[in-house]
Amino acid sequence: MDSEQPAQEGKVVLKKKVTLLRGISIIIGTIIGAGIFISPKGILKNTGSVGMSLTVWTVCGILSLFGALCYAELGTCIKKSGGHYTYILEVFGPLPAFVRVWVELLVIRPAATAVISLAFGRYILEPFFMQCEIPELAIKLITAVGISLVMVLNSTSVSWSARIQIFLTFCKLVAILIIIVPGVIQLIRGETQHFKNAFAGNDASVMGLPLAFYSGMYAYSGWFYLNFVTEEVENPEKNIPLAICISMIIVTVGYVLTNVAYFTTISAGELLLSKAVAVTFAERLMGNFSLAVPVFVALSCFGSMNGGIFAVSRMFFVASREGHLPEILSMIHVRKHTPLPAVIVLHPLTMIMLFTGDLYSLLNFLSFARWLFIGLVVAGLIYLRYKRPDMPRPFKVPLFIPALFSFTCLFMVALSLYSDPVNTGIGFAITLTGVPAYYLFIVWDKKPKWFRNFLDKLTVTLQILLEVVPSEEDQRS
Repeated sequence: MDSEQPAQEGKVVLKKKVTLLRGISIIIGTIIGAGIFISPKGILKNTGSVGMSLTVWTVCGILSLFGALCYAELGTCIKKSGGHYTYILEVFGPLPAFVRVWVELLVIRPAATAVISLAFGRYILEPFFMQCEIPELAIKLITAVGISLVMVLNSTSVSWSARIQIFLTFCKLVAILIIIVPGVIQLIRGETQHFKNAFAGNDASVMGLPLAFYSGMYAYSGWFYLNFVTEEVENPEKNIPLAICISMIIVTVGYVLTNVAYFTTISAGELLLSKAVAVTFAERLMGNFSLAVPVFVALSCFGSMNGGIFAVSRMFFVASREGHLPEILSMIHVRKHTPLPAVIVLHPLTMIMLFTGDLYSLLNFLSFARWLFIGLVVAGLIYLRYKRPDMPRPFKVPLFIPALFSFTCLFMVALSLYSDPVNTGIGFAITLTGVPAYYLFIVWDKKPKWFRNFLDKLTVTLQILLEVVPSEEDQRS
């Protein structure tokens, strides 16, 4: 590897700049968004008791660790970037892989980026509008600035976006400690009244428990992002499994202790009524210091935006390299060595969604698609064990782990069909539009000559404008 390194220096390729620490910061920094600070209510509302909600938080953390371990095995035996897309392509072939990247590019990623960015916009403005409501337009304008800033950062330098990610991850962990430490002090003082009869309360309905799991799994989602940048990870056989295990343990312990801390000061009823739980908690215990909480939440959201765009741009880069997206998206900036077109392709779509779309229903439509494809990927790991037993596997998980996790994912998909058939049906229909698109754009090769000429001219014009060229590794292969 080291002998190749000097040769790579001058080449136009994506360099291996993701160390173990940067890998951990991508995972932690993307999982911990705004949810734990604003509304850890979904689980409590659906379980009905403090004890049961803490149990669900713990179990979801362990299940997510199982899913992450499966991805660690996939990441060490299929050493390509692209995450879900690459694994589906490897196991199930080009059509399902194209459908996955089609939905991700057109709907899931722009909507998800806009949602987390709106939380950033709201919390960055909170200290300036303490006494009154924040105007919606102001939030959207600041959000647009935030999104543009993240895109510029990721287009300019891989090293800088990784350094900022480490700093923001540190800020998130500090924010969580600001909540956990006073909570532990409260426990030592004997503030345990909300934990008495912890499992008493409203009985969780049969429907409620699975929905609580849905909320919990959503809170932990993000553990798969390091697999999107496998080709840029130093020593992936060692660093991918290590980064995944360390990150998931930190996040699970952090999430459970944060919830324990909340319940030392806030009752279950008050937590459900609070608009931003961390702010309520801080106001009770820290007085004026609570002003710092919105700033930390805004930084936390910015970290999730940065980590998400850094990782997902690699999925588009790989899909373009495989011929599933326009060629321009697999090109690299000649000096900065960043996949510039794959980063900025999301900018116009995210802006359109931010100012026009009903984001939350879009995400409801498509949360089922996310779990369906993750479930398929993990089921694919079991399939590969039998189909390609000789494949080198530097890291291997016991088979019960992928079996249990893929069952959980597919159960969550079935549940969303049962509990919300209309939204899930619309999401299913949006996903299926990828099938005709695949045959029209990929399979049909008798496109008119004028159309092919137009595409070639457009690609060359964009190359000149953006100063990008195909990766030299692609040209060799």
